[in-house]
Amino acid sequence: MTLAGIIALIVLGIVLILLEFFVVPGITVAGIGGLLLLVSGIALAYSKYGVPDGHYLLAATVLVLIFILSVAFKSKTWKRISLNVAIESKAKEDLSLEINVGDEGVTISRLALSGTALINNKLVEVESRSGFVDENEKIEVIKIKLNKIIVKLKI
Repeated sequence: MTLAGIIALIVLGIVLILLEFFVVPGITVAGIGGLLLLVSGIALAYSKYGVPDGHYLLAATVLVLIFILSVAFKSKTWKRISLNVAIESKAKEDLSLEINVGDEGVTISRLALSGTALINNKLVEVESRSGFVDENEKIEVIKIKLNKIIVKLKI
């Protein structure tokens, strides 16, 4: 293989490693493939051109990779293409204003320690403190804690 082919392998390996860092999350084919291309390019340089030239190409590859990664991490290019939106909404609404301790309701689904119930004409997620409760059973709210509604079976 010629020197141009070896350099092409190394450049493609560096590109795949950059893709791994900045585009593809986790350890994927891009990172592993990039690493394999770098190692194979350097190994080919050692076998084709000898140890001194292999050392030069290895040092040049490491320096270029460090330089490109440092420039890429410091540049504002990634800030322009990355998502910078903060989520301000809440997953659950505050039900403490509409549901109070002592309110009664009926289970919609089986409460296997948690499930859905209808309380004050609102479908809400509830937790049972009296074990498993079948559906269509009457329940009573015994506690509201941080948007968590604790119920017990109404006897």
